[in-house]
Amino acid sequence: MIQHLLVIPVLLPLLAACLLLLVGDRRHRSQATLGGLALLANLGVALLLLAQAMGGTGPSAYGVYLPSNWEAPFGIVLVLDRLSAMMLVVAAVVALMAQLFSLARWDKAGAHFHVLLQIQVMGVNGAFLTGDLFNLFVFFEVMLAASYGLLLHGSGPSRVKAGLHYVTINLVASSLFLVGASMIYGVTGTLNFADLAAKIPLLAAQDRPLLHAACAVLAVAFLAKAAMWPLNAWLVPAYSSASAPAGAVFALLTKVGVYVLLRLSTLWFSPQAGDSAGFGSAWLLWGGMGTLAFGALGMLASQRPARLAGFAVIVSSGTLLAVVGLARPEVTAGALYYLPTSTFAVSAFFLIAELMERSRLSETRSRLAPEDEEDHLPFALAEQELNEDTNLDDQQEALIGRPIPAATALLGLAFIACTLLVAGLPPLSGFVGKVLMLSALLKDTGTVAWTLLTLVVLSGLFALVALSRVGMRFFWAPVNRAAPVLRVAEFLPIALLVLLCGIYTVRAETVMAYTRSTVQALYTPAGYVQAVMGARPLPTATNADRLGLPPPQAAAP
Repeated sequence: MIQHLLVIPVLLPLLAACLLLLVGDRRHRSQATLGGLALLANLGVALLLLAQAMGGTGPSAYGVYLPSNWEAPFGIVLVLDRLSAMMLVVAAVVALMAQLFSLARWDKAGAHFHVLLQIQVMGVNGAFLTGDLFNLFVFFEVMLAASYGLLLHGSGPSRVKAGLHYVTINLVASSLFLVGASMIYGVTGTLNFADLAAKIPLLAAQDRPLLHAACAVLAVAFLAKAAMWPLNAWLVPAYSSASAPAGAVFALLTKVGVYVLLRLSTLWFSPQAGDSAGFGSAWLLWGGMGTLAFGALGMLASQRPARLAGFAVIVSSGTLLAVVGLARPEVTAGALYYLPTSTFAVSAFFLIAELMERSRLSETRSRLAPEDEEDHLPFALAEQELNEDTNLDDQQEALIGRPIPAATALLGLAFIACTLLVAGLPPLSGFVGKVLMLSALLKDTGTVAWTLLTLVVLSGLFALVALSRVGMRFFWAPVNRAAPVLRVAEFLPIALLVLLCGIYTVRAETVMAYTRSTVQALYTPAGYVQAVMGARPLPTATNADRLGLPPPQAAAP
């Protein structure tokens, strides 16, 4: 069973989605329970794979699975290493917390929320595990198809408007992905990551410009997903319009783009790649710094919490893209520590933003900020499902969970924790992650390193100013505003995400040891190439001759 564990993160959400479709939206409680159990099992599998990746050394640090029983580069290949294992755990945590938050009300605001979430998880997991470009495209499309539905979940004019832009941009990016992949296959004759890493150094000089052009086209698709400026104009309107649990999951999607860029840049354009070594790194570095500056200024100019969360996603992506372009192992190790904690913090912030904005819906329109948009939640589906014995509150709405006393205080504390994490202030893990990156940058006296260091510090300062301003406006300035109704199912995932960041802070040295080992493997791609190209399929009666092995003996009757 353990050798098949690698395919479970793809199959489990797929099977769960099929089962949830059969259950149907009318059996809401059964659907929520099944979806929650599937996501909990997905987290358990991700943790087992993380333990497997941590336990291996040398070639055994890689897990290679051949679903079609054909060796690379001819068949489908799934690859597990320290980086993909870490990303699987991050994705599993965020998806589980989003599903838990949605149980308060949001999963009833439209059809098939739990199904779409499972398909989203399947696409994200597949993108982290796949070892070839074609299946990366397939999992990207699965992920995007689910995200279209999740973005429109809850309906409303702002979601439809932002969704049209989001769909259009991603369709263009997908077309560029196909064009780039086709050009790469035309030049090299393969789409397997490891095989490409082996063939690129041997490429003829006259073919190398075409390869670089293909990689540039391909990179545009990844950079659009990773929210690099100026390809990120769609992100803030789309993410801030999405429902809270969908926004929390979307905070993860930009990290898929960053993951792919880090994976392919270290694998294809390593120092052993001949004349292609370091291709595109300068674009990533300066583009990342431009993205970081754009996100920081956007945070300073925003007043609505959901838009602040959207710009925080851009700041996080810009920081990581610049580090990938810098291509210095010690800085990358700090960035890999920063990646999970920034994802958890922004996901929690998307959830808090919905609770903060909900509490302001009773205010008159003249008191709202200019960019605030009232977007009421339609609950037609929920109302149709009410049973006769359902408890109703004073507003004749179903009581789901128990409202928490002192809701404003708890919400304020959670907001302060998210502010510390997003701005990178002590004592939480956002500060540790930035200190690790900055201390590595301080060892470099070059202009580029100091520019990046300055931008990281300024982005933290701008985030602190913007979030403090919003915090005072929501928690301090109002005098007669009614306390928000905070349900356990809404506050629990926020508290768990913040608690996770606290544990991340306490176990910083352990996490850093893991990220240093991860970076060491990333910047010596020979181990990845040997593990993938050396994986052999199981001998069967049909492939034994081709493999040069004796056919397996038939079992005795």
